Amino acid sequence: MTTKPPSTVKQADETSLEKIAYASVSDIPTVEVHDRDRLGYNVWRWLSTKRDSLEEAVHTAGARLLISEAEAAAKIRESLRSRGML
Repeated sequence: MTTKPPSTVKQADETSLEKIAYASVSDIPTVEVHDRDRLGYNVWRWLSTKRDSLEEAVHTAGARLLISEAEAAAKIRESLRSRGML
């Protein structure tokens, strides 16, 4: 048994690609939080590589969305546009 406190987590810069990707999906309604995490990861991967389309990244995430994939992609695109990423 250890008595040491847990390691601290260094937060990413607000302008980092990771923060922007995960913030762009923060208001997408999903069945559970992990679905939103998968969606955020796929958006980050799409921003990093620019392969395929944003719609394909949303579909590939396999997130259980409470809205249509097209609606989610539109919301994400608008969020990224407002942050100057598109």
